[in-house]
Amino acid sequence: MTNYGAIPTSSHGSPAMDPDSISRAKQRIKDGLAMSRSWRVMFDLHSMKLPHSVSDAFSRIKKNLSYFQTNYAIVVLVLIFFSLIQHPTSLIVLTVLVFVWIFLYFFRDEPIKVFRYQIDDHTVLVCLSVVTIVLLFLTDVTLNLVGALVVGAVLVLIHAVVRKTEDLFLDEEAATAETLQG
Repeated sequence: MTNYGAIPTSSHGSPAMDPDSISRAKQRIKDGLAMSRSWRVMFDLHSMKLPHSVSDAFSRIKKNLSYFQTNYAIVVLVLIFFSLIQHPTSLIVLTVLVFVWIFLYFFRDEPIKVFRYQIDDHTVLVCLSVVTIVLLFLTDVTLNLVGALVVGAVLVLIHAVVRKTEDLFLDEEAATAETLQG
């Protein structure tokens, strides 16, 4: 017997529920959290000092944003969480949105296919952005989120300006180069 016109099927359910995809997503989350720097290093009082010049401030911002990026993201996310704690429905909606973004945009290894049509990343990004904006307006917490993001950005910038960078090394090569130059 021939199998002309047979459509190949996968033994897995949907690609989003593939156990390998889930384990890769878990590993990426662990790797991302492993990039978090020590909170003790981040808030070391001996490393806090105002910069000498505007160029020094911009240099500190650039280096600290790169070095503490995961810590800063955690701080902003905690602020968002606390801003939504009085709106449990909005908190649930935002949590669902975060998971949708993670699985449909950030941790996706293969392109999305709908009815044999491949959806490009730009289309996924636009659709997810529109859905996110609409749901934020429908839950009436837009002002809370914007306020939390502004407060988070201000706190991150203040820390990035005040935290000295002489003792921070982005990786071993940077540490070696810094030692050789200094």
